[in-house]
Amino acid sequence: RSAFVPLLTIPISILGTAAAMSAMGFSLNLLTILAVVLSVGLVVDDAIVVVENVARNLREGMSRRDAALASSRRLLSPIIAMTITLGVVYAPIGFVSGLSGVLFREFAFTLAVAVLISGFVALTLSPIMSAWVCPDRGHETRITRWVNRWFETISTRYGKLIDFSLRWRAQLIAAGIFFTLLIVPLYLFSLKELAPVEDQSAINLVVDAAPESSIEETLQGFSEAVDVLLERPETTYIWQTFGPSGGFGGHEFVPPDERALTTHTLLPTIGAKLATVPSVRAFPAMTPALPTAGQFDVEVVITSSDSTLKMRPYALDMVKQAQASGLFLYVDTSLRLDLLSVEYRLDKDRLADLGMSLNDVTSQMSLFVSEGYVTRYDERGRAYRVIPMLKRNLKRSPETLLDTPITLPSGDQVPFGAFATLERNTTARALTRFQQKGSFKLFGGVIPGYTKEQALSEIERIALDTLPPGYVLDYTGESREIRREGNTMVGVLGASLVMVFLVLALQFDSFRDPLIILLGSAPLALFAAMVITFTGFTTINIYSQVGLITLVGLISKNAILIVDFANQAQIDGLSKVAAIKAASMSRLRPVLMTTGATVFGHFPLVLVTGAGAEARNSIGFILVIGMFIGTLFTLVLLPAIYSLLASDHHVTLQTDPIQGAITANDRPTR
Repeated sequence: RSAFVPLLTIPISILGTAAAMSAMGFSLNLLTILAVVLSVGLVVDDAIVVVENVARNLREGMSRRDAALASSRRLLSPIIAMTITLGVVYAPIGFVSGLSGVLFREFAFTLAVAVLISGFVALTLSPIMSAWVCPDRGHETRITRWVNRWFETISTRYGKLIDFSLRWRAQLIAAGIFFTLLIVPLYLFSLKELAPVEDQSAINLVVDAAPESSIEETLQGFSEAVDVLLERPETTYIWQTFGPSGGFGGHEFVPPDERALTTHTLLPTIGAKLATVPSVRAFPAMTPALPTAGQFDVEVVITSSDSTLKMRPYALDMVKQAQASGLFLYVDTSLRLDLLSVEYRLDKDRLADLGMSLNDVTSQMSLFVSEGYVTRYDERGRAYRVIPMLKRNLKRSPETLLDTPITLPSGDQVPFGAFATLERNTTARALTRFQQKGSFKLFGGVIPGYTKEQALSEIERIALDTLPPGYVLDYTGESREIRREGNTMVGVLGASLVMVFLVLALQFDSFRDPLIILLGSAPLALFAAMVITFTGFTTINIYSQVGLITLVGLISKNAILIVDFANQAQIDGLSKVAAIKAASMSRLRPVLMTTGATVFGHFPLVLVTGAGAEARNSIGFILVIGMFIGTLFTLVLLPAIYSLLASDHHVTLQTDPIQGAITANDRPTR
């Protein structure tokens, strides 16, 4: 029956959150639904603390009414602190600009509202319901008595562990500092990416044909590429769109549960088969997990004031080095000198002999070649456009254009070839510019097993070693978002820690207590999470970083509860050591219960499969492992830190110098 109280908090909080979402204009999307899923494991914590405290008061012989009132008064301060702490953790996310802010603003505010509503329910409805459903002393069921004895045994053994922690305080704190310092190398050597690669049951296909190809030739090459893709048994259908010199398409697969390989695993095989198509160049590419521009995993832009011919060797050298790195399935450059061009060189002396100027020739040739509208012709009341055109036989090749008649000032006509010669060469398909400078793009697909951030870092290294002064590397597509958004959440995590510290300082009227709470909980929980990313269970991405921010708020709640009770125990007359031991032992049960609720509530995120599972897995691993290991570290390390740094909260007796009365001063010294 006691479980009914925190369970009832879930629908109340979700309904209140839905109303708040509607008021704020939020929609139901993947991220707001993810926030609701996460809130299921968060909103029960405060109610669990209330139920446990009411049940403990009843076991000590209080009446139901007194047990509820005593719990409400006693837990008012810690629940407010815990609720506001977890709420303000998400506040910085809501004010982040860029892609991260656009994606996670609704996510952050939805979670914050859910937590605030759950805190309000815990302070109002939960004490009353707990007084109704919790059994009186002597009326417990057999299972309840067995659970109580089990927790008493665990609490007694935990008391011995606290004695060990206090006896070896210096060594434990040194170990905590060591593990905290390890966070930095673990973070630096963990794989990083903007978002986990998701199996979307589709692969994009980018096809590049020769610039002089006709639509029929491009279609033929595209058809050959499609035939290669149709050999895969997982294929459902292929769509395509194309033009004269290239096209774009998609390769759709059956759902993930109907095939043995993921699309990411299939990518190298498909890429190798597409490379055998002789008439076109075809590149397979995964659709980005987040809405970003670009078509390829890695896309960078090199800018320079040099000409296309001078930039060409550097582009080829960078492509060669990138291919040799072993990180790329394919890599290419947009700077390709494969477009056939024709130049007509005019003999100025011959033009002078004919009485022609350069402007006379270009105006006549442009008139014929452009086939543009020049005037109107009226015939029988109807107006017709006049468009000069060359005869078809004069447009069959650049050579036949030399036979175009040019009218001299005298009225005579001579062929264009009388004073012009033809030269053939190749040039770039397009003269691209980036930030008002000449540029070329480098793009590629990453081999499965490596991240886009690794491949991008390799391109940056190659550019640093290869490009001369005056060449600048910039980013486009998903690579721009990786560099712009990749470390955004690290700054948000720092801002969240600062906000938590300030809120706790205001709540506890102290700077020491927030320091004890954060040092005794957050660093080692973050260390556990970094071990998960370092060992490859997940990567450091935008979702796992949101999980880290959530983890800071969750793990701090346990420390807040223990420190608040320890301070009260000091006010009641216990020494610092005795107070932290008593508080830790008495709060062990709610700490374990809330941790268990969080771990088991978020464990489905670790096991989930299907569309978008990779992002949910990432958050799930961080929260489940970080919360589990972090709680164990908190229970051992927090007593040692409290005994070292905590203020003296004893009640002292002071004599009023005016009235001569002895008054109690329960204001702790800071």
